[in-house]
Amino acid sequence: MNDVQMMAAIQKGDETFINYIIDKYSKLLWSIAGTILKNVGSAEDIEECVADVFIYLWQKPEKFEARRGKLKSYLAIIMRSRATDKYRQLSKQNVISLDEKLMINTLEIADDVLSEETKRTLIAAIKSLEEPERDIIVRRYYYDQKPKEIAFSLDMPIKQVENHLYRTKQRLRKMIAY
Repeated sequence: MNDVQMMAAIQKGDETFINYIIDKYSKLLWSIAGTILKNVGSAEDIEECVADVFIYLWQKPEKFEARRGKLKSYLAIIMRSRATDKYRQLSKQNVISLDEKLMINTLEIADDVLSEETKRTLIAAIKSLEEPERDIIVRRYYYDQKPKEIAFSLDMPIKQVENHLYRTKQRLRKMIAY
């Protein structure tokens, strides 16, 4: 049975074919979601995305157009979109916390170089930054995210993130250099 016939059967409510599609494409969709959500999502998030794609297919089988491609490609495109949406949602949920004690502990690497007062001055300077600069600096140096990851989660061009990093570091240097 081809994609068009299976989708026609699904439109009529035949659960046999949706189960067949789930068995056939689950691993593919899982790997797509896993690749996109590897740094921010859990197995449950990946599973949720996979389930969402099959639910969407079951509820809206008429959206599939065989003339535009195969069912496998259609499902992969929907999965990429859902997983990307989930990535953005999860990235924004990770609200940046500037708990002073936690920040000081993170700065332990620089213990020999930075005095306690300088650390506090740096933290205060970071707290005084406006968004998105504060978010970008904290994500880069506190959570050790790469500019590409920051750009993706904040939905901005990589070059813009790099520019914010450069300008904000310059400003922080001026702020803590009495």
